[in-house]
Amino acid sequence: MAATGSPSEEDLLCPQCKGIYWIPVVLNCDHNICKLCLQKFWELEGCRECPVCRAVAGTGRPPVNLQLKIASDKYRTQMMTGNLEVCCIHSEKLQFFCHSDDEPICLVCQTSSKHKVHKFGPLEEAARQKKKEISDMLEPFKKKLRMLNKTKGQWEETRSYIQTQTDQCERAIKEEFEKLHLFLLEEENTRLTVLKQEEEVKKQVMSEKLENLKDQIKTLSATISDIETALRRRDVPFLQDYKQTKKSVKCVIREPECIRDILINSAQHLGLLGYRVWRKMADTVKHVPITLDPNTAQSNLRCSEELTCVQYSKKQLLPDNPERCTNRVCALGATGFTWGKHSWTVDVGQGKDWYIGVAQESINRKSAVFLNPTEGFWVIGLLNGDSYWAETSPRTRLVLKHKPERITIKVDYDRGKVVFINATDLTTIHTFHDRFTEKIFPYFSPGLYDEEKISSPLTICPLSIRVVLE
Repeated sequence: MAATGSPSEEDLLCPQCKGIYWIPVVLNCDHNICKLCLQKFWELEGCRECPVCRAVAGTGRPPVNLQLKIASDKYRTQMMTGNLEVCCIHSEKLQFFCHSDDEPICLVCQTSSKHKVHKFGPLEEAARQKKKEISDMLEPFKKKLRMLNKTKGQWEETRSYIQTQTDQCERAIKEEFEKLHLFLLEEENTRLTVLKQEEEVKKQVMSEKLENLKDQIKTLSATISDIETALRRRDVPFLQDYKQTKKSVKCVIREPECIRDILINSAQHLGLLGYRVWRKMADTVKHVPITLDPNTAQSNLRCSEELTCVQYSKKQLLPDNPERCTNRVCALGATGFTWGKHSWTVDVGQGKDWYIGVAQESINRKSAVFLNPTEGFWVIGLLNGDSYWAETSPRTRLVLKHKPERITIKVDYDRGKVVFINATDLTTIHTFHDRFTEKIFPYFSPGLYDEEKISSPLTICPLSIRVVLE
């Protein structure tokens, strides 16, 4: 740009976006470019080069060309305050719209060399077309805003539920430690500290993500407001700002991320708590081979404090986190298996409907699926209190001599076997043969007691523990 005199329109055009400069910065090679255009170019190319001559830029921030910025702002102000329906170059009435350059032009512009081979159209027709184009592009923004606001509400509920989970875990931990001797006070305080640290970290994570989401919503709302304001302008002002408006609607809006493992890890704090403390006390406690993961439990299920029992209850207000099962009234174990042999025994109680077994990690947890190996389930169940079924495809009716009260599940991951055994007489109920390709988890789905219509729990039976001193 010349150092003296009034700059021409060409002097004020960014070489990257071809529009009037917005916050021009000057590079070491003396080329000027819009700050936003330069940032986008560097992100796209992955290097700090001049878009015009490809010269390597410095490591610092390029300074703003104040002289050029003042001239650009002044020119833009003159354009906005002047006669907007007259060509600023030829002082002729704007009658056409150049579809090649996306700008209104006059009759003289149409015959000039700059627009000689370009495609033209009537100004009024172009305004209708472009307004419809921008309106169509605006609708996804509104849809995305609704989705972001919905996600914001869900995340706020999740943040509140983290506090609820923290209170529940704290209460359970204190009750467990009250049963122990006074010298365990230090252990109790240590575990509460870990819980508080996890609470603070996860609440901080949710707070930061919510703040980012609020900023994104604020920015998107402002963009939508600016676009709607542009759509209400007269045709010529609208078309004159059409490039900038179109640039605004092309901005990328990130999808809200799927926040996994953000809830309090109740299994870590409560699972086998008494057993782990017992190892320090050399005393006898109950021990079960697996525990439940309450973060996977459907909202009608309630887990015991030690996470060894699950039963049907009134519906709870729980966040729909990715791990939670909502398609069936079920819960998964806290520990999964990718190798080796594992076994546990379940007291099925007096329920008239229940399912137990294993399920793979990738099961569909949010919509209805069939309980068979094709969908990732290897389970058996009781239906209507009188018929036992193995959920094969098609399912298999099981004929049992005695109604089992406790069922042992044995898993041999490497051989692809899941065996169900009546724990009373040690007879085999059913065996699945398959090939496991991913982590599998214990599966529990309790039903209602047949006569009084009350909950009948599924309970993981404790193992017998013997202490031998030598």
